[in-house]
Amino acid sequence: MSRRTLHGYVRASAFFLVAGLAGSSLPPTLAGQDLPPDEAGAVSHLDASPRHGEWVDFDAGDGDMVRAWVVYPERADPAPVVIVIHEIYALTDWIRGVADQLAAAGFIAIAPDLLSGKGPEGGGTESVDRQGAVALIRGLDPAEVTRRLKGAAAYATALPAATSSVGVVGYCWGGSTSFRVATEWPELEAAVVYYGGSPATETLSAVTTPVLGLYGGNDARVNATIPEAQAAMDELGKSYEVNIYDGAGHGFLRQQSGQDGANMEATRQAWPRTIAFFKEHLGGT
Repeated sequence: MSRRTLHGYVRASAFFLVAGLAGSSLPPTLAGQDLPPDEAGAVSHLDASPRHGEWVDFDAGDGDMVRAWVVYPERADPAPVVIVIHEIYALTDWIRGVADQLAAAGFIAIAPDLLSGKGPEGGGTESVDRQGAVALIRGLDPAEVTRRLKGAAAYATALPAATSSVGVVGYCWGGSTSFRVATEWPELEAAVVYYGGSPATETLSAVTTPVLGLYGGNDARVNATIPEAQAAMDELGKSYEVNIYDGAGHGFLRQQSGQDGANMEATRQAWPRTIAFFKEHLGGT
């Protein structure tokens, strides 16, 4: 699709999404798609879920064992896989709730704990508080993170109920990671970036997968990285769809009650677009 300026394209994207939610662009099943929980509602959402979720441990190479939360959709045929990359706060109940809602949409969702083995006495997210998680995340080796995400994909696609199709979605730090791994993972079939910064421009020539970016309008720190990335992706002929939601803040999907209703409006637009994007590129119903 041809691009105009960032401002013009974002304005057109916002119009498309609003129109879709009104019923003219998105199918009714997507327009009425249930939303993931916010942070406060995550545990009750998980408690009420009819879907099967379980903790697993997988080998990410050379005995590097990674803990992950896996949720299965309720469907009769094999499902595509979506890897959920957590925020800088690591593998929280909220991220597990997001994974559950992806399974509700028909995907096998796997959320690896990228702090596995990094906490006190070899623990993971459960071994530290929120600020401890932030400190540990900032010290992670990007190459190790990529290897672990590929390990999650290998584990999940080997499940009898899975197809070989894999996409990634990330939030905040995980959003930046989602975009970065798209520059390093030729087999990846779809990447969704929720309010994460763009990778170094010189790495974008290696992107082979379509990228969907979903951003809050009141998030100048992250959004300042968009124009250069979009210009480079356009010049390279890569697929990078940018959607910026007016008035929404950073982390709008987790903080749905924030920004005087703008975060919820962004959630209502961004989540159906996420599901439609994955169904388009990974398959599934």
